[in-house]
Amino acid sequence: MAPGSALIPRLMDLSPGTEALRYCFALPAQPESVAGARRLTRARLDEWRLDDDAHDAAVLIVSELVTNAVVHTASARVVCELRCLETRLRIAVQDQGHQPGGPRLGAGADDEHGRGLLLVDAMCSAWGSRDAGNGSGRIVWAELPHSSEHSC
Repeated sequence: MAPGSALIPRLMDLSPGTEALRYCFALPAQPESVAGARRLTRARLDEWRLDDDAHDAAVLIVSELVTNAVVHTASARVVCELRCLETRLRIAVQDQGHQPGGPRLGAGADDEHGRGLLLVDAMCSAWGSRDAGNGSGRIVWAELPHSSEHSC
């Protein structure tokens, strides 16, 4: 997948009887890509017709996770995946670098950085991180409940 390209969304079978819409895009790991990630996320969630609260929270979560990948890892690109499940939205951001110990909560009141994951933690129902495998970086994911006009 070329940097900045977006894959065509498709239905993805997760388990028998369960389907989800999936959208994935990759961007260069540069500060200006954060705005591009917000724009791509906003456009896709508009198409999926998510409720306003989930829509706004998801755009902010993508922004924070992409920012963390750009700032805290030595990546050439960042890959973002959105999965619209029946009652929840799953966001995953994969970097190519490695942040020792993975992302952590815990910014102090006077810290200039580090509040992004506190926002993610406050806005979603669950979040976490894991190694992407084969030394290819880390995946940070978050889930939030949603309602939509159409069942995703």
